[in-house]
Amino acid sequence: MEKSQRFVCLVVLHLVLVLLPSSVNAGHDYRAALSKSILFFEAQRSGYLPGNQRVRWRANSGLNDGKASGVDLVGGYYDAGDNVKFGLPMAFTVTMMSWSIIEYGKQLAINGELGHALRAVKWGTDYFIKAHPQPNVLYGEVGDGDTDHYCWQRPEDMTTDRRAYRLDPNHPGSDLAGETAAAMAAASIVFRRYDRAYAATLLRHAKELFNFADKYRGKYDSSITVARKYYQSVSGYSDELLWAASWMHKATNNKFYLNYLGRNGHSLGGTGWAMTEFGWDVKYAGVQVLVSKLLMQGKAGRHLDVFQGYQKQAEFFMCSCLGKGYRNIQRTPGGLIFRQRWNNLQFVTSASFLLSVYSDYLTTSRKTLTCAYGKFAPSQLLNFAKSQVDYILGSNPRATSYMVGYGNNYPQQVHHRASSIPSIKVQPSFVTCRGGYAKWYTRKASNANILTGAIVGGPDAYDNFADERDNFEQTEPATYNNAPLLGVLARLSAGPRGYNLGLPEDGSAVTKPMPKRKPAPTPAKSSVITITQKVTLSWKAKGKTYFRYSTQVTNKSKKNLKNVKLSVSKLYGPLWGLTKSGSSYILGNLPARKSVEIVYVHAAPPAYITVANYN
Repeated sequence: MEKSQRFVCLVVLHLVLVLLPSSVNAGHDYRAALSKSILFFEAQRSGYLPGNQRVRWRANSGLNDGKASGVDLVGGYYDAGDNVKFGLPMAFTVTMMSWSIIEYGKQLAINGELGHALRAVKWGTDYFIKAHPQPNVLYGEVGDGDTDHYCWQRPEDMTTDRRAYRLDPNHPGSDLAGETAAAMAAASIVFRRYDRAYAATLLRHAKELFNFADKYRGKYDSSITVARKYYQSVSGYSDELLWAASWMHKATNNKFYLNYLGRNGHSLGGTGWAMTEFGWDVKYAGVQVLVSKLLMQGKAGRHLDVFQGYQKQAEFFMCSCLGKGYRNIQRTPGGLIFRQRWNNLQFVTSASFLLSVYSDYLTTSRKTLTCAYGKFAPSQLLNFAKSQVDYILGSNPRATSYMVGYGNNYPQQVHHRASSIPSIKVQPSFVTCRGGYAKWYTRKASNANILTGAIVGGPDAYDNFADERDNFEQTEPATYNNAPLLGVLARLSAGPRGYNLGLPEDGSAVTKPMPKRKPAPTPAKSSVITITQKVTLSWKAKGKTYFRYSTQVTNKSKKNLKNVKLSVSKLYGPLWGLTKSGSSYILGNLPARKSVEIVYVHAAPPAYITVANYN
């Protein structure tokens, strides 16, 4: 196959909401890149597309998936430029999207993208719920690579075999079941603040899948053999069992999973494998980073020595990325992490995410990174992650953006069936299996549809890149290329001090103390929009103290802002100056350097007022 082996969050601040600049420097617009990167997932959707589908050139597809097996498997994601639904990379994609939201959900909200990110996760988890109809049954693939790659068709025209392949006690797959458990557990953390019933459903599936993976051990590609040529589980299933346990503990805080990590750290390789890659197959570095956070938080308990072993390997990974370890990751002359010629950027985005979160973990715990060649500040990890993202966005020897639709010079002949053939809405005539190859695959012209936000495979070891549709090693995109990038782009948009952005892991509302009688407004940092609240009057009535809050919404930029919408919660009284529309309040236009005042009264601390969106 064409690949290697292989809603809005409330930003709660007591007095001031600060919108940070869209990029750390003027070089790249991380906010724009973030918006595009999330959009890509809509192009990869299978099934019945929703009314709010933004990628309009796509249409319904795969509507009979699972029917022959007596199960509804409509939905989910196509992994890359083909039309197969591969379970292992899809689950890893959902895990990494969820981790991005958990760490940087507030910044995603500030950028107006949290709702889109939540919908992207849910598109995957809705499918996984269908694919897990019984505790010890998991459907892990729909379609197969061999028949799929024989054809070049839009997903709307598929004539290929759509057989469903499953795992059960007689056909185990601990790696696939473990990764899907991790995805469901991570997503349950994301959704518990917005839909507790749905989050509980996800967690129930996660628990069952973890038990299935642990009890019936085996490699999934020994049971679903058609996956072996395309997504072979080279690392086996030990890493996924630890990965799943890490996410189960994070989602439940149940000591069973903490003890699982402690008891099995040595035997399953968590303390032994020193890695220089992280991706859909090899999860060790991700496990080691998650366990390191537990150690930094003082949660290791009686497993202190074992958890220190995990952290040693996590720091091996960080040092090797920085080029300061005993065994370092290769880089291109232009400075890009290079592991393999086939879809190398998957490793770049995944490594950049781990570098970013580990930098933030170190910053929060006031620690530094110790490598073979010295100690390094957390900022150095983040700066290196930034350099990798900047390379992807165009700061490279070829001045090429490897994100489709970003910048002025990006891949035009992306190896992607749906993108290369005109939309069925434009040319409804049926595209035959081989006819697609004859007419569209070999066409030496730009793709008919722009696959906005897609991260392609990327350049070779010498920074060379050939923008050709048949060059699938370099021009094919994949969902797991983009998923880690959501978090990194959100992190970079926050600036160097924006590390404390994650969602509360217990899902509880953040409580604030009652305000003092007349608090002075907190000064805002340099920002696009600031929201400053202060008490202008208070009085007692019927045993309660009421407060009149004056809220100033200020556009500090030099540009006029249009269609400004605010999100208001924890409001228990009347509000003047805004019109409610659905779950948001419409402020309207906000001229450059101007302020608007809104007023409300209630017997409570300040309401939570955030910017939902603006143009």
